[in-house]
Amino acid sequence: MAWRIGIDSGGTFTDVCLFDDATGEVSVWKVPSTPDDPSRAIAQGTLEGTQRVGASAADVAYFGHGTTVGTNALIQHRGARIGLITTDGFRDLIEIGRQKRPDLYDLQVDKAPPLVTRDLRHGVAERLHHDGSVEIPLDEEGVRQAARALKAAGVEAIAIGFLYGFVRPDHEIRAKRIVIEECPEVFVCASHEVAPEFREYERISTAVVNAYLGPVMHNYIRRLAERLKELGLATTPHLTQSNGGVIGFDMAARLPVRTVLSGPSTGVVAAQAIGQTTGIANLITFDMGGTSSDVALLRNGEAKLASEATVHGYPIKAPMLDIHTVGAGGGSLAAIDSGGLLKVGPRSAGADPGPVCYGRGSTEPAVTDANVVLQTLNPTHLLGGRMPIRQDLSQQAIGRLASQLGLDVMATAQGIISVVTANMAKAIRVVSVQRGHDPRDYALVAFGGAGPLHAARLARELDMKRIIVPRNPGIGCALGLLLTDLRANFATTRLATLGDAVVGDMADIFAGLEAQAGHWFAEEAVTAADRTLRRTADLRYHGQNYELSIDVPEGPITTATIAALSEGFAQAHRRLYGFVAEGETVQLVTYRAEAVGFVRKAEFRPQADAGPDASAAIIGRRDVWFPESGGFVDCPIYDRNRLNRAMPSSARRSSSRWTPPPWCCRA
Repeated sequence: MAWRIGIDSGGTFTDVCLFDDATGEVSVWKVPSTPDDPSRAIAQGTLEGTQRVGASAADVAYFGHGTTVGTNALIQHRGARIGLITTDGFRDLIEIGRQKRPDLYDLQVDKAPPLVTRDLRHGVAERLHHDGSVEIPLDEEGVRQAARALKAAGVEAIAIGFLYGFVRPDHEIRAKRIVIEECPEVFVCASHEVAPEFREYERISTAVVNAYLGPVMHNYIRRLAERLKELGLATTPHLTQSNGGVIGFDMAARLPVRTVLSGPSTGVVAAQAIGQTTGIANLITFDMGGTSSDVALLRNGEAKLASEATVHGYPIKAPMLDIHTVGAGGGSLAAIDSGGLLKVGPRSAGADPGPVCYGRGSTEPAVTDANVVLQTLNPTHLLGGRMPIRQDLSQQAIGRLASQLGLDVMATAQGIISVVTANMAKAIRVVSVQRGHDPRDYALVAFGGAGPLHAARLARELDMKRIIVPRNPGIGCALGLLLTDLRANFATTRLATLGDAVVGDMADIFAGLEAQAGHWFAEEAVTAADRTLRRTADLRYHGQNYELSIDVPEGPITTATIAALSEGFAQAHRRLYGFVAEGETVQLVTYRAEAVGFVRKAEFRPQADAGPDASAAIIGRRDVWFPESGGFVDCPIYDRNRLNRAMPSSARRSSSRWTPPPWCCRA
């Protein structure tokens, strides 16, 4: 018996999904997260989850893990003390940035503070031209002095980023060797290794974030590896990247910036598998957990891969699924703002103390408390009885808020839900309406601990007609870990005019990227039969400041490739901006290759359609507050495990409709 385990470490719970390769059995388990050291909860979840199915860690054939360690360190500014070595005269670049306010109409908003203070930023003499030619050779002694000064200052990590280092990395490579000689115990990274693309501010910012997270992730991975080894885990563990794929622990420790969206990315992968199984290609994912809600759009069964994003105020040039996050989760706290209005989030109760109803000392009401008062959530217990719930404490906390608002308790609880629903609807409009997609043309896939609980309200807010709910929605991201492949991305920036004259250069550039991918395949021991490579190119009109990613057709680069890119760019530009600038010059900017190494994934077996009558799955009833009725309404409670056999076998009839696998049900 071989088990495959996916573990997602969230802000409130650590989710465990176990899949038996031999029988297809799916088992799920949850344990409270341990924010002080997430590896403790992961080890505990692995131990309890395997024991529950009569197995041990030695029986695990695959171990995948999604983490929020890097994200939380960045959000809470608990990363390492770091230094920066850059081109002389440019040490203030990461603080000057693009001179854009985070919010155009908010004159009081503060920019995110730089992750490396000015006294720890050192400039050294060196200069390259845009074509890679050397104007000023690297001052190696200057690099050595900077490294010694940073070592004396007690830094834990050093980022290196020079102008045009992406064109010719020689100076960065030599500088890194010197820094390692002077500071062998320090985490060191260079910008060409982390983000070999143009735009020096974003590239150096990415290198700085990578250095900032490096020691944190390295220590976390080391502790986790030791705990898993103590449990007897024999297989090589993998960590999720922001692009939805997984990588080994060694690469994750070298490039922690690629794990910033590690947690939510596999939820999108799970939704993608649901779409393939159901035959529904256009989906909007809605992953609501304890701290935040993550949404993404899948068109024709594929999620958009962004090459750059701003995460909590810091630009990051790294491949990541286009996921939009808002501080709206079950633990999001409700309060009254300076204008006397009700506000929900982004502050969260987290795992400890958690919402008021947990009875752990919290006094500020959270979204979960509102659901407990309205009884849309079980008012007595959660986790099958393992976690008792105190409805009386939730009522008292919301009552205090209600007295300040001049409302009754039920109206205030409903107000909390209405506000958080509006916040989540706004997030979905960002990934849909603002990018030329009508959410009414999509199905809403709801998962996460609180996703299905809010899905109907959210769908009504957006006028969406179809909701898909997985059988075990609370472990959607953990499930996605069992459905993903090894994945790595490679890029090179070379500005050129799109035309037949660029065919040769383009072929050479992609050949170089394919060579890098081949090296990565070898490192990850991916066989030739399990390899695939996807090529894209970033294009823009001459003078534009932003690019669109266009697929490059398979096969040799020819004039037909150029024509396909031109047509693809025109279609993408029309969809996003509403027009095509006929006759304008189109520029090639960045060439990209995505390498995927297929791994054996969980395979779920479909089951017969149980029909529309679910009465046999009813296990009780509960009064639930509905604002439309102005009071409580008697509602049935269903056992999800009985839904697939809701009708008597004699009443079932053959159907050509989709038959759901055991891990998925529909609404």
